[in-house]
Amino acid sequence: MLNRDQAHFLLLNVGHFLDHLFTLIFATVAALALHREWGVGYAALLAYATPGFFAFGLFSLPAGWLADKWSRDSMMVVFFIGIGLASIATGFANSPLQIGVGLFVIGMFAAIYHPVGLAIVTMKWRNTGMRIATNGVWGNLGVACAALITGYLIDNGGWRLAFYLPGVVSIGFGLAYWALQRDVISLDRNPDKSAAKPDEAPASASHRSLLIRVSVIVFVTTAVSSIIFQSTTFALPKIFDERLQGLVADVAALWSGTGDGAYVATVLGSLTFLVFAVASGAQLIVGSLLDRFGPRRVFMVLATMQLVFFALMPGLNDGIAFAVALGFMLGAFGQIPINDYMIGKMASGAHRARIYGIRYVVAFSVLAATLPLVAYVYQNWGFDTLFQILAAAAFVILCAVSLLPKVLPTPQLQETTTKATA
Repeated sequence: MLNRDQAHFLLLNVGHFLDHLFTLIFATVAALALHREWGVGYAALLAYATPGFFAFGLFSLPAGWLADKWSRDSMMVVFFIGIGLASIATGFANSPLQIGVGLFVIGMFAAIYHPVGLAIVTMKWRNTGMRIATNGVWGNLGVACAALITGYLIDNGGWRLAFYLPGVVSIGFGLAYWALQRDVISLDRNPDKSAAKPDEAPASASHRSLLIRVSVIVFVTTAVSSIIFQSTTFALPKIFDERLQGLVADVAALWSGTGDGAYVATVLGSLTFLVFAVASGAQLIVGSLLDRFGPRRVFMVLATMQLVFFALMPGLNDGIAFAVALGFMLGAFGQIPINDYMIGKMASGAHRARIYGIRYVVAFSVLAATLPLVAYVYQNWGFDTLFQILAAAAFVILCAVSLLPKVLPTPQLQETTTKATA
């Protein structure tokens, strides 16, 4: 039986799972169903997902500000119920424009989770690296299950059910979150507001310089890694649809026992899920290493891994393509908690949700801008050119991370430096 603290962390993790699941349902629906049912090309369908990802980023900052000013737990209830209702409404779409509007509203509510949920995780519990990593694994399993669940529902109930069912589940979890935290919510305030220290001593020039340097690196790597994350997670179902045809046909034949092409969407979703699920486990290792060795060395290893595997991917098919895709996804997923870890260490509690909000405005705005890039590159040159672009992006991350200091400029370090120079 879970105690209240454990139940709270579990619900926050479930929220991260649902957040990423909702934002990627359309990726599989577009790749495996809508382009056939509506007669709209895959590249054209991507345009209707772009506003949703802009909303995912744009509304992160006001969500973080409102959480700091009002109540983070109340915002989590709004997240669960709001995104559930938006998903159900999107399932009723009858045109690309209608589904685009639905995805925009889903993006608005999806924007709440990262600045609010991560602020709660980094503020309430110790062992920050492992907590963020565990929370990140749940988010990545949401990415993975979007392909798995959607593929299964396409084969067994239609694409609309892929929006309806998660929506109902999310509303249920929203009610559970409210029931668990209703006494905190009734206070209509954040428990750490009283801990703010407006009269803290100003930082020394060296500390400010170090803080600016790390902040620039955080936001540069956030932007570039978002290109990699969006390109791989959104396009992987389509990449597998093209590159794993032999493997998918063999597995589908074994699955159905008839060899008539049934269950192709389910098999594609399952293979995508397998890659994402295995790759998400890298975050647990990364979380442990962050607490032991700090972000610089860990980040450099992951950036190198991405560079190597993206460079290997062009021209590959079937089993070897599946193995190499697993390699670059291990790097892409493994690096996700690192910037959140650094922000959690450097930011003061009273403003943490807003700072996470700024980080995710950058991240998800780049996510949105990446979709037209993927569509343009795919339509004109195919996925091999995309892999070459992503290898160059991984090299940029590697160069930026090499400039990180060995010790982060935390508030504790500022206090120590101030006392030493007083």
